[in-house]
Amino acid sequence: MKKPSIPKGTRDFSPEEVAKRSYIMNTIKSCFTSYGYQPIETPSFEKSETLLGKYGEEGDRLIFKILNSGEKVKKADLRALEEGNLARFSNSLAEKALRYDLTVPFARYVVQHQNDITFPFKRYQIQPVWRADRPQHGRFQEFFQCDADVVGSKSLWQEVELVQLYDAVFSNLRLDGVTIKLNNRKILSGIAEVIGAEDKLIDFTVALDKLDKVGEEGVKKEMLEKGISETALTKLQPLFSFFGSASEKLAQLKKLLTTSEIGLEGVSDLEFIVASVETLGLQTAALEIDVTLARGLNYYTGAIFEVAAPSEVKMGSIGGGGRYDDLTGIFGMKDISGVGISFGLDRIALVLEELDLFPETVSENTKVLFINFGEAESLYAMKAITKLRRANIPSELYPDAAKMGKQMGYADKRNIPFAVLAGDNEMASETYTLKNMKSGEQQEVSFDVLVAKLK
Repeated sequence: MKKPSIPKGTRDFSPEEVAKRSYIMNTIKSCFTSYGYQPIETPSFEKSETLLGKYGEEGDRLIFKILNSGEKVKKADLRALEEGNLARFSNSLAEKALRYDLTVPFARYVVQHQNDITFPFKRYQIQPVWRADRPQHGRFQEFFQCDADVVGSKSLWQEVELVQLYDAVFSNLRLDGVTIKLNNRKILSGIAEVIGAEDKLIDFTVALDKLDKVGEEGVKKEMLEKGISETALTKLQPLFSFFGSASEKLAQLKKLLTTSEIGLEGVSDLEFIVASVETLGLQTAALEIDVTLARGLNYYTGAIFEVAAPSEVKMGSIGGGGRYDDLTGIFGMKDISGVGISFGLDRIALVLEELDLFPETVSENTKVLFINFGEAESLYAMKAITKLRRANIPSELYPDAAKMGKQMGYADKRNIPFAVLAGDNEMASETYTLKNMKSGEQQEVSFDVLVAKLK
């Protein structure tokens, strides 16, 4: 018989792992709510046409398509196959696809429900997404995203608030040393303009975004391969050696972008965000300007965010986002500006695990196990358990009248902190013998005292 397994890039989660992930999600939800964001949910799959063409060429390749079934298979474009156009043929076989992120489905939602929405609309969404990516440490093919977006306002106070939101979540998770990196797509456009590579903006930003992975030489090599000239790369050189505080980097950018109107507009946007955040202050996170940050996605038009884990943990970004002034335009709704951020739940969980930052109480479930001594004793126990559950104290009865050692072993393995022993004597006196599983201490108590000790 073949050994059971799961697809690469996916995982099973144990009760303890689910408890830890719920702790992170509940922390994030609490912050979202306190900042005025409302929850929505969208389907796990969308029409292929909704997703394709929204993430650039690289993103399109990572979209999981759902093969048509039944009569729809007959719609396959065989001519495309004969012509060797595999992309067109593949698309004709799949009218639906698993969502790649939550932002494009959100844009579709806004356009579809525009008459029911009050703008500016602040929404959060916590759901799984799928990417046909090569699985590696911290990178999965199925993972959760936790997004917060606001559409219908061009105010830069939204960007300021999103920096604060990142800081609030990571402070509440007790994750110190997080860096919120900030850039602006207008600055990237300005740099491309200054070096004479406006027509190669996407190639330029996709290559630049890989700086932390392939290094300066790797980025230059890719740019040359994409047709960006040696002269342009020479003009670009100062970009690789920017240093100093956020304000100092912005001053250096101003000099580099003197001749670019759009570039200076981007610098001005970041100056407002940085000055506002510095005045308001952050609890634990650091704000950093990263001029090489591009995030490789076609739809960002203004600010770009990326969050780096503390330096002692080797991990990719644990969050990111940006402003997209024309995203809903792809669905026919013009002039709706949006800005949003995402939290990488799976990576955050790995970081908290590595740094041992999960509270001990996170995986607590059952508070007390009643030992089973037989039918009459079980009924006595169940009467107490019913009352305890109504008092919000998680309780359970061991289902079988097994040997005492087996029942106690079960409580140990489940990390259940208390056990109750109730036999003939306890039933006669309407009491319960409460045992602390860690200390081994036992005492006979009334039901009221039992409740008080377990609460």
